[in-house]
Amino acid sequence: MHILFFIYFCLMNSNASMNVRDITHFIKSSLKSIYSVNEAESITYLIFQELLNYSKIELHSNRNAKVPNFIILQIKNIVGELKKNKPVQYILGKTEFYNLEIIVTQDVMIPRPETEELVRWIIFESGLISKPLSNKFSLNILDIGTGSGCIAVALAKNLPGSIVYAIDISDKAIKIAELNAKKYNTPVKFIQMDILKTKDLIDCKFDIIVSNPPYIRESEKKKMHKNILDYEPSVALFIKDEQPLIFYEAISSFAKKHLNKNGKLYVELNENMTKKTAELFAKNKYSNIIVNKDINGKPRMLRCER
Repeated sequence: MHILFFIYFCLMNSNASMNVRDITHFIKSSLKSIYSVNEAESITYLIFQELLNYSKIELHSNRNAKVPNFIILQIKNIVGELKKNKPVQYILGKTEFYNLEIIVTQDVMIPRPETEELVRWIIFESGLISKPLSNKFSLNILDIGTGSGCIAVALAKNLPGSIVYAIDISDKAIKIAELNAKKYNTPVKFIQMDILKTKDLIDCKFDIIVSNPPYIRESEKKKMHKNILDYEPSVALFIKDEQPLIFYEAISSFAKKHLNKNGKLYVELNENMTKKTAELFAKNKYSNIIVNKDINGKPRMLRCER
């Protein structure tokens, strides 16, 4: 406690001179009641990477390096926001997704590692279902509920030559997604559209349709961390307990009209509703239904064909 008090006193003193070791200790000590040791470690690295462009190796090798006072003040402000349970990705305004730096604000959900695994699966199978010419693909792809645009941009970036569309109910999310597409010069066509409404604003067909729809039931909120509940957009996360498969039903109906023959539909899943979701697509005459597990061994993604 004495060490932490000393560090805090130095942080509050604009004339104080502190080194990297002192600052890392301050960050981790301040966050220990909110985050696990590993999470605090990751957050500390992200802060130093953002403010001082440090790699993980440099963070350890430069432990005795003095930190400029203006950087110390920025770190103090960031820690203050973190202690309010605000996600570090929103504080920094960006996150990493499939080797891309994706802009995020509180208008969009923070991309998760399992969504990266879904993208990896699509890219892998795309090499099997397309015939690339000169390293170009000729796939028509649609991302339903694009949010930050992370899926659409990653697919457009890694499947060059593909025609990628993306829809979302939120105009604010569309604006963020457009920034991410522009950042990587990926020609994604964004459309503001509610998949639950009957009006269809799309008149073309696709080889691949993908979606990470809202699938967390209201009753599951009590298991979730405050940094999700207080900051991430609920419209992108939650559904009513009475209609847990409402988005999958809408996506299934939409894909019936908009998937090409032998086209593939990929969706992210609620691990607690995997069986019922698979049964829904089977009932709607989709074939070759496969459920994949994520890196933690949980059933989190499904692929089926028309």
